[in-house]
Amino acid sequence: MKKVVFIVCAILTGALLSEAQTVRSLTLDEAIAIARRSSVDAAVALNELRTAYWEYRIFRADLLPEVNFNATVPSYRKSYTPYQLGDGSYTFVRNNYLQMTGEVSVNQSIWFTGGTLSLNTSLDFMRQLSSPRSSRYMSIPVAITLNQPIFGTNHAKWNRRIEPVRYAEAKARFISETEEVAMTAINHYFNLLMAREQVRIAEQNLANSEKLYEVARAKRAMGQISENDLLQLELNVLDARAAYTSSLSDLKSNMFQLRSFLGIAEDVELEPVIPAEIPGGELTYDDVLHRALLNSSFARNLRRRQLEADYEVAKARGSMREITLFAQIGFTGTSDAFSGAYDPLKDNQVVQLGMKIPLLDWGKRRGKVKVAQSNREVVESRLRQENMNFSQDIFVLVERFNNQREQVAIASRADEIAVRRYDTNVKTFMVGKISTLDLNDSQVKKDESRREYVNQLFHYWYYYYQLRSLTLWDYDKSAPIDHDIERLMR
Repeated sequence: MKKVVFIVCAILTGALLSEAQTVRSLTLDEAIAIARRSSVDAAVALNELRTAYWEYRIFRADLLPEVNFNATVPSYRKSYTPYQLGDGSYTFVRNNYLQMTGEVSVNQSIWFTGGTLSLNTSLDFMRQLSSPRSSRYMSIPVAITLNQPIFGTNHAKWNRRIEPVRYAEAKARFISETEEVAMTAINHYFNLLMAREQVRIAEQNLANSEKLYEVARAKRAMGQISENDLLQLELNVLDARAAYTSSLSDLKSNMFQLRSFLGIAEDVELEPVIPAEIPGGELTYDDVLHRALLNSSFARNLRRRQLEADYEVAKARGSMREITLFAQIGFTGTSDAFSGAYDPLKDNQVVQLGMKIPLLDWGKRRGKVKVAQSNREVVESRLRQENMNFSQDIFVLVERFNNQREQVAIASRADEIAVRRYDTNVKTFMVGKISTLDLNDSQVKKDESRREYVNQLFHYWYYYYQLRSLTLWDYDKSAPIDHDIERLMR
């Protein structure tokens, strides 16, 4: 009676679930494609790339001419200011005037010298509002200004070396992170696949256990098996039911995680499919390392950090003496009338050389240079160690990947043999030629072999995409993994 109730409840529960949920078959390739398109991790990677893209655009814009318009329209003042008389005494004079100014400037940085070149034109107007009333105009039709640091650090030149490497690193990191999104999808997918296989195993084991227990009860009634064997089979039924219930819970948990990661609605029941084929072939360490050092964000990260360490040393050295040349040449004019402010014009020339050279700083600036040099040596040592670790990790990964294809083949064959052995033992037990211990052992081996096969498949796909993430190379297409960055930034 209990068995009938259990079966009826299971059928009703399955019917209700089938009405409430839509079953969707999902392949691994589909899961990876959805993850790259819809997952939160993919969105984060894309936003990080956008940030790097606009930072690079800002850097490129700094190298181009910049046009500015500055104006004060108007500036009105009515106040008193101190004024020194000829005898040395002071008095206060009243100011009551209206002033307007306007200036257009074009500024261009000179990256190869580190200076700035400006082209300016401006017009000033002042009207005295107190008696006697008057108006004055002053024009600077054109003025060219050069501001050039001498012996200092050329920041623009260093930025031209560092920023392209930084942007290339960001693009490579984005592609690598999209492959890491695929690796996360693979992890969730195979967790669900393993849970689904575990449910099927538990369901099959429960059915077989109940069938064998019914046969054993009949045999016990005829005295063909012992009471101990009958009790063992009954325990097997209870264990199978407990395992089935637990596997259903694990299935729901793993399905929720995959649906959440892929952004799929909760009313969709995912049915993962075991991949029929595995990609890739035999790889060589030298080829993988070469592609990783050529394409990966790791190599660009090493280059950027080396440049930044050199830049810090250059800045410390440049601060030891500061000399700046300021020169301006142009024309100016002033008059009571607007037209007279432009005719005739007068020369307007300014040449200024300023310097700041420490005579006694107790070794402070030299100490900063030594600190920067020491930091650079530390960075270089770390970069060498990271490069060695990276090469070692590549070697281990290539060896594991090349070995994994054989592991998958072995696990697949072991799964087939274990299933056949278990089916044979079930039939043999039915005729009473093997013990329950042998039957239980074959069931355990069958379950372990199936789980091992799914696990070896997972490792193969995970290693494959890990290699793609490190080398940014598609081994199926024999081409670099690339993305249309400009399209993504639109």
